[in-house]
Amino acid sequence: MNLSGANSFPGSLRVVVLLGGASAERAVSLRSGAAVARALRRLGHFVTEVDPHPGALSLPARTDVVFLALHGTYGEDGTVQAELEALGVPYTGSGVAASLFAFDKVVTKRRCTAAGVPNARFEVFSSSNCSWPAGWRTPVVLKPVRQGSSVGLQFVEQPDEFPAALAAAACFGDVLMEERIIGRETTVGILDGSALPIVEARPRHGGFTYANKYTPGATEYFCPAEFDAGTAGRIQSEALAAFHAVGARDYGRVDVMVRPDGSPSVLEVNTLPGMTETSLLPKAAAVAGIDFPSLCQRMLDLALIRSVPRGTAPIPEPSFA
Repeated sequence: MNLSGANSFPGSLRVVVLLGGASAERAVSLRSGAAVARALRRLGHFVTEVDPHPGALSLPARTDVVFLALHGTYGEDGTVQAELEALGVPYTGSGVAASLFAFDKVVTKRRCTAAGVPNARFEVFSSSNCSWPAGWRTPVVLKPVRQGSSVGLQFVEQPDEFPAALAAAACFGDVLMEERIIGRETTVGILDGSALPIVEARPRHGGFTYANKYTPGATEYFCPAEFDAGTAGRIQSEALAAFHAVGARDYGRVDVMVRPDGSPSVLEVNTLPGMTETSLLPKAAAVAGIDFPSLCQRMLDLALIRSVPRGTAPIPEPSFA
């Protein structure tokens, strides 16, 4: 893993940071993109920030690489990746298929199950007019199948809470119901094929909801999380297995619940995790000795490596004439 803050490719690059968008996670994406743009400018790159409109993506002429700081629909579901593939422009993060798979929590669970990666029991609802399913006990968690950042997340402690919770989650489409695992909430950053130190999230009140994620002081974070070496290794191993099960590449973040007996259960794979300087992937990278600008540079390098034909020289210094 390259820990250097220097460019692996010579010269400054013309980088477009895609941020914002029209998803429910627009506000988070704007913060991620602004932080990435600042870091890349500090490294000497020429950076243009673009707030894209789905179906009308336009990039500045001679863009060298696109840094994806989008979250949610359009950014993480393979749509913008397909548009960039059509334009022939290298971009950071996972490709079209992996983005589509990881963004769909049901597809992720099925691929994880097929790969032997442990995950919680689940059921899917395509309507808000469903009754409490037979054979289930509370507590359970309801979440939209195709959203991120805990958007629409609902906790159900009693069956009579189910109709209202289902209606709230169904505002965002199909709904996934999972057994609620009572344990420790962790996340594992993945960078260039390696698992970063584990981050544990401890909300002060309730679960790891959207509000608890983004309200300052609502959640405490511990990195590296305090697990014995064997448990930590199992958590990181299952996170990597889930990452590979959806075909993800370069970097990401895998959320993992840890049961009281220490056994991990994967929740989901995030192919474009938050990228503010206090987000969880950068937090884990910092503990591994990778500062924020170096992390952003490494993400660019991984995208650019794919654009260089095997056996050729690195990308030459661009001309800005």
